Amino acid sequence: MMTKARTWFSALSTVSLLTICAALPVHQALADEPGPVEAIEFDPAKAALGKRLFFDPRLSGDTELSCASCHQPELGFTDGQALSDAYAGSLHFRNVPTLINSAKRAAWFHDGRIGTNLNDVTRESITETYSMNMDMRLMQERIKQDPVYIEMFEAAGFGEPSNGGVRNAIPEYLKTLISRGAPFDTGEMSDEAKAGYELFNASGCNSCHAGERFTDDLPHNIGVGDNPDIWATPERHITFVTMMKFLGVENYMNLRADPGAYIRTHTADTFGTFMTPTLRELTYTAPYMHNGTLATLEDVVAFYNAGGGDDENKDPRIKPLNLSETEQAQLVAFLKALSGEPLTGPDFVAEDIDTDYAPIENWQDATN
Repeated sequence: MMTKARTWFSALSTVSLLTICAALPVHQALADEPGPVEAIEFDPAKAALGKRLFFDPRLSGDTELSCASCHQPELGFTDGQALSDAYAGSLHFRNVPTLINSAKRAAWFHDGRIGTNLNDVTRESITETYSMNMDMRLMQERIKQDPVYIEMFEAAGFGEPSNGGVRNAIPEYLKTLISRGAPFDTGEMSDEAKAGYELFNASGCNSCHAGERFTDDLPHNIGVGDNPDIWATPERHITFVTMMKFLGVENYMNLRADPGAYIRTHTADTFGTFMTPTLRELTYTAPYMHNGTLATLEDVVAFYNAGGGDDENKDPRIKPLNLSETEQAQLVAFLKALSGEPLTGPDFVAEDIDTDYAPIENWQDATN
């Protein structure tokens, strides 16, 4: 099925995946022993504003979705579903990635289509029709009516509420979402988890899952199978077609496979590559993979133990591990040891947002 879905790429010029990998610079993280995730400096007033905005459904077109609708703190800032919801009338075709430690990412979304500019990430997430579908001019007028925002924008140094202020405040809040207290970092791993860590390194898992976040921030193909629900659910398929058309993917109406980071290169050998996910906070963020096809960490380890899936572009490093059941359990124990304290306290979750404020008197004559 995967091969048939991509026959129309055969005329495209290709470069061998091994050549690409050889040309890439070696990340310093690959050589370093991973440790606790280093905190990021942030502006408290801007982060407090960003936190309130993150939990405010008025940032969506129909006032029904907030950023936290899909990025729920108790689920590691994911939504616990294989494939995510989307704006009213549509559904998404990918799994929600965690936002914990995301301010350190080198590229955003499963396909890595946006770089490190969190301002751009925030804008896309709010304005895309299948996300929050908000006209930012309308958003600006909404938040200007809220006296709490008037004060918070001023305190954060942004002046009056504005689009630019929103796009800077939410990224400041994301800087506060840093892993903490994982047994791996505190030296409290069980003997089983320690044995799993040795297997993790000996099996070559750290060639991609490296550094403090256990990711190389690069796209790879490991042969993850398709999620048929994408093509069987019209609302998801419509979202897929919309996005692929916008990103310039050829033959998007007939495509029945997620191209992943192909959208960045449009070379056939990158079809089906996806950004290496972080291994932090995995106990909160099931199900796994870009399309949620693996339900548990046991499933993930079994998938790798079998040598991944079948795909013509699969990374040649993905080979059967031949681990025993005991060794697989040890590897799962290690992965669980990378999860720390849930970020569900008041430092990370906004108080209930009161929208029962008095309308502005003589609003037609008031300065906006």
